[in-house]
Amino acid sequence: MASFDFRTVPHIHSGPGSAGRLASIAAPLIGARKRIFLVTDKGVRALGLLDTAVAGLEEAGLTVAIDDSVVADPPEDRVLATVNAAREFGAELVIGFGGGSSMDTAKLVALLLGTDQPLADMYGVNKVRGGRLPLILIPTTAGTGSEVTPISVVTVGETSKMGVNDPALYADLAVLDAALTYGLPRAVTAATGIDAMVHCIEAYTSKIEKNPVSDALALAGLKKLHGAIERACTDGQDTQAREDMLLGALLAGQAFANAPVGAVHALAYPLGGIFHVPHGLSNSLMLPPVLRYNADIADPLYAEMSAHIGLKNPGAVALVEEMERIADAVKIETRLSQVGVSHNDLPRLAEDAMKVQRLLVNNPREMTLDAAKACYEAVL
Repeated sequence: MASFDFRTVPHIHSGPGSAGRLASIAAPLIGARKRIFLVTDKGVRALGLLDTAVAGLEEAGLTVAIDDSVVADPPEDRVLATVNAAREFGAELVIGFGGGSSMDTAKLVALLLGTDQPLADMYGVNKVRGGRLPLILIPTTAGTGSEVTPISVVTVGETSKMGVNDPALYADLAVLDAALTYGLPRAVTAATGIDAMVHCIEAYTSKIEKNPVSDALALAGLKKLHGAIERACTDGQDTQAREDMLLGALLAGQAFANAPVGAVHALAYPLGGIFHVPHGLSNSLMLPPVLRYNADIADPLYAEMSAHIGLKNPGAVALVEEMERIADAVKIETRLSQVGVSHNDLPRLAEDAMKVQRLLVNNPREMTLDAAKACYEAVL
C-alpha cells in the first residue's frame, strides 16, 4: 500500500436535538471557559435556529455573544471585523453555526485570536503559524462539509477567492443536528446537496492525494446523498432524508479534506466571485462539462462510482446523465445564462479559473485555458 496521511476532527457528535444539548456535549472542551463567541448569519438567526443552543449555553452559566454579520462568499474585511468584535468581547471559545460561510468565518476568527500572524500570510497550504481558540462547528445546511475540513475560503478584493488550508483549521468538535435543516428551502437543499455530491466525485478522482480512506468515505457519502437528495427536496420534513443528507455531506467533507477537489471547484469559484452565484449552484453548473472533459482519463473511476450508486452501464456517461437528471428533478439552474453569464464573460471566467492552481493540480486531467473556456461554453 502506498503511504498516505489522513486527518479529521477529533470529536463528531450526531443526533436530533443536539444543538440544545451543546453545553453538555461540549462540556470537556468548554471547561472553565465562560465567554462564548458565536458566528452566524442573519438568516439563520431570524429563523430561530440558534435559540435552543444559546439558551442551553446560558443556562449553563456561559456568556454568549452572537455576531450575525456573515454574508455569502465572506469578504476579507468582513472577516477581520468579526475578529475584532470577538477580541473586544474577550472570546474564549468560538462556535460557527450555519452554512459554509459562517463556519469558514468562525475558523478564521478562532485562528486569528490565537496567533499574531496576519491573515494575508496564511493564504495557501500549510502556511499557518501558532495556535487558535477552541472551535465548535454546527452546520445548518447539508453541503459544504466545512465542519470537518481544514479549509476556509474568503473573498479578497472584489472578486478573487483565496483559501487557507491548514490542519489548524480542523475544529475540536463538529455537531450534527438534522432538525436544524428541516426548514431549508428546496433551492438551498438542492444546491448544497449537489455541492456535497461534487465533493465525493472530486475526492474520488483526486490526482495527488487520493487514498483508501478518502475513497471509502467518498463512496459512502455519495450513496447517502444520491439516495436522499430528491426526497429531501420533495419533503423537507423527511427526517431520514435530512439525516442522510447531513451525514453524507460530512462524509464528503472528510473525503475531500484529505483528497482535495479539482477543476469543478476551480471553475466554480469565478462564478461566485464575479456573479455571486451560490457556491453549491456554481459547482452544480460546472460538474457536467468537467466530468465530460475528464472522461478520457477518469472513466474507470467514474464507472466505479456510478456502479456503487446502482446506475446501469457504469461510466462517465452514466454519471453525467444521472447528475443532470438530478439537477432537473430538484429544479436547479443548469445553464450559465440563467445566472446572468453571457458569452462575453467567458474569457474572464476562464482566466480567473486558471489562477486556482492549488485545486487544478488535483484534477485527473490537466486543465488548459482553452479547455476551461470550452467547459463554460458547454453550459452557457
